[in-house]
Amino acid sequence: MPMRRRALWAIAVLLSIAVLIAPALWNGFALLQYDTGGYLARPYEGYLVISRAVAYGLILYAGVPFAFWPVLLLQSALTVWIVTLLLRAHGLGNRPLLLLALIFALSILTTLPWLTSILLTDIFCGLGVLALYLVILRGDCLRDWERAALIVLVAVSAATHNATFAVLLALLAAAALFWLVLADRKRLPFARLGHGVLALTLGAVMTLTADYAVSGRLAWTPGGFALSFGRMLQDGIVKRYLDDHCPDPTLRLCPYKDELPPNADAWFWGSDLFDKLGRFAGLDREMERIVIASAIDYPGLQIETAAISAAEQLVDVHTGEGVANTVWHTYGVIQHYAPRLVPAMRAARQQKGEISFAAINRLHYPVALLSMALLPLLALFAFTADLGDVGEVVATVALAILANAFVCGAMANPHDRYGARIVWLATLAVVLTLACWRQARSEAIN
Repeated sequence: MPMRRRALWAIAVLLSIAVLIAPALWNGFALLQYDTGGYLARPYEGYLVISRAVAYGLILYAGVPFAFWPVLLLQSALTVWIVTLLLRAHGLGNRPLLLLALIFALSILTTLPWLTSILLTDIFCGLGVLALYLVILRGDCLRDWERAALIVLVAVSAATHNATFAVLLALLAAAALFWLVLADRKRLPFARLGHGVLALTLGAVMTLTADYAVSGRLAWTPGGFALSFGRMLQDGIVKRYLDDHCPDPTLRLCPYKDELPPNADAWFWGSDLFDKLGRFAGLDREMERIVIASAIDYPGLQIETAAISAAEQLVDVHTGEGVANTVWHTYGVIQHYAPRLVPAMRAARQQKGEISFAAINRLHYPVALLSMALLPLLALFAFTADLGDVGEVVATVALAILANAFVCGAMANPHDRYGARIVWLATLAVVLTLACWRQARSEAIN
């Protein structure tokens, strides 16, 4: 590559990374959220907490000596790399200015830079989806080292959050089904499915290894039934079950069935009763029992409420949920375990209450909804206009968004944060389709 071209690529990549960490640069410190402290505390406290992956906690731990800036740079650099590979895989490679323009557009129109600038696992959901797509469906466009690196990225993404693992597993299952019914197996060689299986297996090994290294026991990151219990509590199913089965001396919740909060977040993170009964350690088995038994007792109600929650999650995609100046647990964790970072943290704009997402969401929210609504039409257009390759990425993104809505909404509890972490892929798919269509038209004219 000529020196001038290399310089242009270097400038485009560096500017792209700068754009993606712009919110943190403006803030003067990494953005923090309610859950950040839970991740950071894992290596220090040495025990497992529901939905707080040790793997990501170790990433944050490594970034403490440098005020977390390497974590933000890693998240941004991985994003730029994935988008670069995606462009190349669809015939738009070797165009550094296109890469910069795409990153800039996504940074204005979507929540993407707020995901790369925050100390949360959320960016890895979208990156994991794109990496798995490239490994399975665009493997012929990859160099050997790129394929290996993408497999590792999928594994790390899966290890950072149970919900991300579930979404990636759903995509892998869809690919396997596609392989089974596809007449031409050359389009999707079995070896590529094997790469996907390898990636998620490696992700499971990472999860178990990290949890063992920190807690001293071989265990999966807690979650699952407890999160489903929270959704059922919010939907009134837990109250109905207790009304139907109490008094029962084997159910510790029976004496308190009329005192349960109607909100899952209030139950898990703000309930004196939950604390009194031993939190997750004390109620895990009972919550699991109620979840399973109520699914058997009220199947119709379960299907109805799960569908409603999934639909709510589909449209809960506002930017910035939990990025407030009252994240006291996170402040306390940093103050206790990384006290030298406290002055910089307190001086940040976020801690001064200078961040508001009201104006941002007047743009981001309609763009997100419109992008999702366009996905079926874009997929149809791509396949009918002989743009099948880009049609596959559109279909993958649509499936990932639906899987995410089910996993986070129906299996847990709808939150804007869970939707925002992946909806930026819809806008990326829209822009990519338009770019490929324009490229095809230009080639046809010439």
